[in-house]
Amino acid sequence: MKRCLPSLSLALSAALIAVLMTLVSLFAAPALAQTDEVPSVRNFPKAALRGLLVVRAPPDISLNGKADRLSPGARIRNVNNHYVLSGALLGQELLVNYTRDSAGLVHEVWVLTAEEAKEKRAGLSRRNFFFSFEGEAAPQDDGKTSYDQLPRY
Repeated sequence: MKRCLPSLSLALSAALIAVLMTLVSLFAAPALAQTDEVPSVRNFPKAALRGLLVVRAPPDISLNGKADRLSPGARIRNVNNHYVLSGALLGQELLVNYTRDSAGLVHEVWVLTAEEAKEKRAGLSRRNFFFSFEGEAAPQDDGKTSYDQLPRY
């Protein structure tokens, strides 16, 4: 006595698989439509400062020409907003926005695009003067300069 017809059960299972595949494809379609587009200007925290970053030997960095340090959980994002390891940026001079953690270490860093660099932000300061000890050394008298060519004080 046959309890189950093989052809009928095979046809039902094939139809069930087809319905399931259709449902899966309908729900998966929006995920395939996502792109990797990055907005031209990202939104940065108000507390973020502007700086010139050079990674020396991670976690040691130079920020605006002064020695500084990355925090243990520091996050660096490139121009595409993807995370980058600090070792991949060794020796490169990058214009960045950054924030500090509660210990004063650099915690979040965003490498800037040209459009983002146009925005005004506190942090990177340029002076229009130099102290005498910062510039080149003063010319030294070699003993052969005539009296009338010596500088007057």
